[in-house]
Amino acid sequence: MSPLRFGVGDEVVEVTVTAALNAGYAGRSQQDVAAHVAELAELGVPAPTRTPCLYPVAPYLAMQTDEVPVQHGRTSGEAEWALVVTGPEERDVLLTAACDHTDRDLEVHGVAWSKQAGPDVLGDRAWRLVDVADRIDRLTLTAWADGAPIQRGTLAELLDPGYWLADLRERDLLRPGVVLLSGTIPMLPGVDQFADRWRVELGDPDTGDTLACDYAVRRMPDAVA
Repeated sequence: MSPLRFGVGDEVVEVTVTAALNAGYAGRSQQDVAAHVAELAELGVPAPTRTPCLYPVAPYLAMQTDEVPVQHGRTSGEAEWALVVTGPEERDVLLTAACDHTDRDLEVHGVAWSKQAGPDVLGDRAWRLVDVADRIDRLTLTAWADGAPIQRGTLAELLDPGYWLADLRERDLLRPGVVLLSGTIPMLPGVDQFADRWRVELGDPDTGDTLACDYAVRRMPDAVA
């Protein structure tokens, strides 16, 4: 499996993914999360037994790509941030923009299954988490579907990276090669999520710097069976 490569300041940092994890129902207000679970249940999505959730996915699903092939027209992305553990030290934990591309038809049969059906697309630039930790809640998260804004918020809406680092440490998963995606923020009403292109930006208002991932969605030919 090819390593992921991130521009971090003037450096290029490489890491081979050994474990990938997707957080779910990870809003900082668990009251809002409970309301969201109820809304999804009405759409047929099975409710989790606890929140937040953590879904292991195949390591090869964490990728840097400009194209995502899909089997049908009901898949979509989710704006997220990702932690990437590249070494044993505190400064080795990177933060980058990410998009969890999910099969919405499969989601009604099981969220964990739907997570395995699409990739976690990561940006090619990252910040060291320690360099932005003091202003983490001010960082912005924005997504566009076919150029239309579909998600907009701040990291204050999600459980913070420190929560997940402690969780990984407790599970003996805080080791090089681990990638964790944060879970997502609400979508804006009236925007078609089943788009041909997705873009996610993670912004730092204090510096004006922005990390991004951007990809096209390509429909594969129908199966011959």
